[in-house]
Amino acid sequence: MPVKVQRLIAFLSVVLFLVKIIAWYLTHSVSILTDALESTVNVITGFIGLYSVTLAAKPRDMNHPYGHGKVEFISAAIEGSLIFIAGLVIIYEAIGQLLEPKALDKLDYGIILTAITGIINFVAGTYAIKQGKKFKSATIEAAGRHIRVDAYSTFAIIIGLTLLMLTGWQWLDSAVAIIFAVIILVTGYKVTRKSLAGIMDEADEELLKQVISYLQKNRVPQWIDMHNLRVIQYGDVMHIDAHMTLPWYYRVADAEIEIQKLEALVTEHFGNKIELFIHIDGCDAYSCEHCSLIDCNERKERYLDQVLWNTENVWKNSKHGNR
Repeated sequence: MPVKVQRLIAFLSVVLFLVKIIAWYLTHSVSILTDALESTVNVITGFIGLYSVTLAAKPRDMNHPYGHGKVEFISAAIEGSLIFIAGLVIIYEAIGQLLEPKALDKLDYGIILTAITGIINFVAGTYAIKQGKKFKSATIEAAGRHIRVDAYSTFAIIIGLTLLMLTGWQWLDSAVAIIFAVIILVTGYKVTRKSLAGIMDEADEELLKQVISYLQKNRVPQWIDMHNLRVIQYGDVMHIDAHMTLPWYYRVADAEIEIQKLEALVTEHFGNKIELFIHIDGCDAYSCEHCSLIDCNERKERYLDQVLWNTENVWKNSKHGNR
């Protein structure tokens, strides 16, 4: 599905770019030309995104043991950078038009054609953002935000051209374009920042909080402790690494059953594309104070309380209660 969505994005980017070029040819409007030039970014990133989504969909292999999903962060970084550059270009062109105004022709035709591209871009961008979040695709979500920003800039140009027709004040065209160019710059920064966070394996605090909260809510007494928990999302695959403390007298087969329980629990809530790597630790005497396994015949200490898992204590690489 992500590949189909990105293919649609790439196709639309080419069609809408051609429509904007026609609108510029009819009107000779620098603002519309600026919008068309910004759309070239859509074309480039549309096909870069198509390649990255196609590559990310491939299963892991010997050269890429964690899969190919990280390529989406690279694609999103390129897209965010191009969005930022497009914002700078728009500001440059708008200032040039402000300093040296030029006569415009057939603005009504240009406004109609440009409005059509803006509406299509807004609908397509909103759809892409929803699909990107649904399939956890950084590339599609970044493309959707870029396309919707392109729609906003198109609407800004339409407002400027309409006011220009009504008032004859040509500076309005440039002023509105500059305002929305600033919005484009902010969006480009956000897309680039998010993609770089993914490349650097920066923790997704919201996702980590969801995983920890769900495990805490559904934990069983024999899951005495969990630490060194790491959660990373590559494309639509979630990788979870953790150390789990079980009763020391559990056999390997018993520990395997608990891991299977944990995997089934996580998969039920977060989807089937989960890679779970669990290291089993046996409990120590000091673990008894936080072990709620009532019928344990090996208890060395009186039970006091259960350590509640949260983002502050589960990521640390040490058992809770370690003396």
